[in-house]
This record gives sequence, C-alpha cells and structure tokens, in this order.
Amino acid sequence: MQALVIGAGPAGLMAAEVLAAAGVQVVVAEAKPSPARKFLMAGKSGLNLTKDEADFAAAYRCPRLAPILQAFGPEAVKAWARGLGQEVFTGSTGRVFPVAMKGSPLLRAWLGRLGGMGVQLRTRWRWVGGSAFDTPEGRQVLRPRVTILAMGGASWARLGSDGAWVQALGLPVTPFAPANFGLKALWSPHMERHFGQAVKGVALCLGTQRHRGEFVISAKGLEGGGLYALSREIRGGAEVTLDFFPDLAPLALEARLARLKSGETLANRLRKLGLSPAAAALVMEWGRALPLPQALKALPLRHDGPRPLDEAISTAGGLPWEALDDGLQIKALPGIFAAGEMVDWEAPTGGYLLTACLAMGHWAGRHATPLAIS
Repeated sequence: MQALVIGAGPAGLMAAEVLAAAGVQVVVAEAKPSPARKFLMAGKSGLNLTKDEADFAAAYRCPRLAPILQAFGPEAVKAWARGLGQEVFTGSTGRVFPVAMKGSPLLRAWLGRLGGMGVQLRTRWRWVGGSAFDTPEGRQVLRPRVTILAMGGASWARLGSDGAWVQALGLPVTPFAPANFGLKALWSPHMERHFGQAVKGVALCLGTQRHRGEFVISAKGLEGGGLYALSREIRGGAEVTLDFFPDLAPLALEARLARLKSGETLANRLRKLGLSPAAAALVMEWGRALPLPQALKALPLRHDGPRPLDEAISTAGGLPWEALDDGLQIKALPGIFAAGEMVDWEAPTGGYLLTACLAMGHWAGRHATPLAIS
C-alpha cells in the first residue's frame, strides 16, 4: 500500500483526494462507523464553507498557515465545491455557503468521487499507534509508504474528535484549549424566562477593540458568534464589556435618559429606551449597582469561564508547528504528516475552520505524494 490517511474528516479526505489524483493507492481509516461526522453536524445549520475576504489568512494570526491558504484558499474551496456539483453563494457578510446549505449532498458527491478514484474507506478502524488499528475483525497492521494523520482536535468527541491520538502518537503536544466556545454563567431565577433569547445589535468591547455581534442566553450561560469572535482573548482572561447602544454617543444617551420620568422602575426605563427583553434582563442581572449610563454603555460581561472543552466548536492546541517541516511532515517521524485540527492553530468562526482544514489536507497530500510514489 502506498498511502494511509487516518481520519475521514475534511482534512483527511482532501489529502486522500490529492494523493489519489496523482495515481497513489490510498486507504482512509476512520474510527467512527461513517466519515465526516463533525462536517455533517456543522452543515445542519448551514454549511459555511469559506469567506470572501481580502486578507483571509490574517484572521488566523498564524504565519505558518499563510502559504498553505495561498495554495488552497477561498476561491479554491468554491471551485472544489462547484466541481462536486454544489453551486455556492456569498452572503451579505462574505460568508460562502452551498446553495443546498447542508453538508450531506456535498459529502455524498465527494465520497462518490473518491470511490471512483480508487480510494478505500475503512470505518470502525481505531488507530492505536504506528500503523496498527483495532477493528471489528481484530488488530490490523498496515505498511504504507506514507501516512497522513488527520484525526481532529478534542471537541465533540462523540463525532470523532476525542484527542485520543495524543497518547497513541507519543509526542509532546500543546495542551488542548477550547476555541469558539460558550461561557458558563450562574443566573438568578428571573433570567429563566429569557433562556433561548438572542441579544442583538450589541458591541462587545475589549480595550479599543469593538466587535458587533449577537449571542444567546441559555440555561448554561451565553453562546453565539458575538462571543466566539473574542474567545481567544476571553480564554486569556481579558475583560469584556457590553455596549447596548453602540451607535449612540455617551452624551446623547444621557440626554435620552434625562427625558425619562423620574421615579420610574428600572424595567420601565429600559423598555422605553428600546432595549429588548433579553438585553434589559442582562442590565438588571449585572448592572443594578452601576450608574445607568455605564450599565448601558459598558456593562461588564460576567461569567464563570468557558464551557467544557468538548462543547467548543473547535480547539486550539495540538502538535506544535515546530514539530513539523514546511510540508507538514512530522520531523521526528519521517514519512508521517499531520493536517487539520491536530496541529496547534486556531480559527475564528465564519468558514475559516473548514477552509484551513481543507487547505492543510491539500498541502499535506501534495507533499506526501513524491514519497508515496518513489
């Protein structure tokens, strides 16, 4: 056998496609009963493939990813999807989706193409180290010329990314940490009626950085894209404040407050200011002891840290870049490459995660091909 890919997510399947297109015999081993489970889960609410953005690579803050994304970036992702019969469109925020929105039609077409190229997919094959697997038929050992590891990070373990490969690989890794995560919060009883409600149009402020977005109040705390954009900073201990009137200057807000009748309840004042019930609930939950102008323009976001690692959309941590050469080959293990969330990088939401996984699989496949056919 010429090439073995371990992990049938986007990075692994893309590596297999590149290898097979070069005439390499490829086996893909997947621990779960079916491939790309996290990919399919992401597609249930609309599969965000990539993003139309002038300086796409800058969003990752990871220089080693820049050439990889230059070789297979947003335009390549769109062309790849179209080549699988899945037309795409760009939304108002630059996010790119398949017209079908879901991931299943694209995955079916992709697996069909890979099968036609001779790629063999073996499911329920769990890697235990080296080229050995625990399978329904017992322990199996393969002897490939090259191996590409693409087993994901450490979130959504039930979908396959459980981080168990760390022990099997036996190399030092950067500890996994949640990325694009929700926040824990202990609510007073009056917040219960607001669970499931979105807080929209708010600015999340971190020093001079201001991010417009929205998030949802849940029984567990807070979650949503507005928070995910600042997850790296929040994980590092940064304090975030909420501006519920981001388009209104402080003096203009104070003038509006002065026009309200004195003696009104706080709830009535917030309602007359136009705050949604969910936003007003947060002001009353966290801001009663603050002057009202501050509670409306700089309300401290109070939380008890990130939700558990397994609930995060993605993870930081994994194999450090220093362990890999420029082709994503593991320096300590010649002939073995790593791609996708196994490597220590972090993506914001908005198509960045999926694009980088595809790009890394493409890059690793290209650089593994000469070794596979030599």
